[in-house]
Amino acid sequence: MSEISTLGEFGLIDRLTENLPKLNESTLRGVGDDAAVMHYESKNDVLVTTDLLLENVHFDLTYVPLKHLGYKSAVVNFSDIYAMNGCPRQITVSLGISRRFTIEHIEELYAGIRLACEAYGVDLVGGDTSASNQGLVISITCLGEAQRDKIVYRDGARPTDLICVSGNLGAAYMGLQLLEREKVASAGRKDFVPDFSGKEYLIERQLKPEARRDIIEELASAGIKPTSMMDVSDGLSSELIHICKQSDTGCRVYEDRIPIDYQTAVMAEELNMNLVTAALNGGEDYELLFTVPLTDKEKIDNLKDVRLIGYVTDKAEGCAMVTRDGNEIPLKAQGWNPLKEENQE
Repeated sequence: MSEISTLGEFGLIDRLTENLPKLNESTLRGVGDDAAVMHYESKNDVLVTTDLLLENVHFDLTYVPLKHLGYKSAVVNFSDIYAMNGCPRQITVSLGISRRFTIEHIEELYAGIRLACEAYGVDLVGGDTSASNQGLVISITCLGEAQRDKIVYRDGARPTDLICVSGNLGAAYMGLQLLEREKVASAGRKDFVPDFSGKEYLIERQLKPEARRDIIEELASAGIKPTSMMDVSDGLSSELIHICKQSDTGCRVYEDRIPIDYQTAVMAEELNMNLVTAALNGGEDYELLFTVPLTDKEKIDNLKDVRLIGYVTDKAEGCAMVTRDGNEIPLKAQGWNPLKEENQE
């Protein structure tokens, strides 16, 4: 293992960014100058998003491999661009690194970032590194583009619109619960081997999520432009409330329509947790939540991995879930909140 100080900041950056390919015509100049240079066609608007990830707040290196962390750190930014109905093109990566990390550790992290960029056709064009007294800090900014008339915001939902979600919900949260359980069980045991048998899907959804580029492509192919859209990072309930607040509407979603994977259901039962609560509030699924006009119902029905889960109402009706027995339960934003005191450990 090699200490980072043997390379210095610029030597480390050179090593991490060596032989980066250029995947987008809009990337004119990447790493190597004081600033990257991009040029977008005038018909397109530029989209920008950024995420800050802190060790022991957003991730735990006890069970998160650095390569997976790098991949996930990049993909969650790509997901934000797709949630605007855009296409990610470039990222910058800035790291705060404590002294316990070696060159090889950071290379492993970058291997995951580079793998994500390759998989999604995104250029890594710059960033920064600095010393940190608080463990590992990761800040990634992603630039994307979209035609102005194709961009989808959160505030476009209208009463009678249909509410749809891709994939399934709650799996990433259950994966986190499983990892935390095995971490506790491993305390003080050098020979401990975690048991993930039959739960591999949950672990993958937590450690290596994917952005739903495929859904954006399917919507475009079907001639569907959502009226509003978000990715499910903080939990379905929180995201629905965001859309309704910004659109000045209410909503109704149906408990029996929320898509849940079999492994998620089994894990919830094993942990004696409420399955629907996990699906509503778990977060980190990075599925796409969107609304479409009622006239697009037939088109939505033909999409293979999209589920219609409810509809948009007038604001006065509030936001609620209709249970299996027909009762209504108000939705509450109980998803992930990184500013809550219990997360500041």
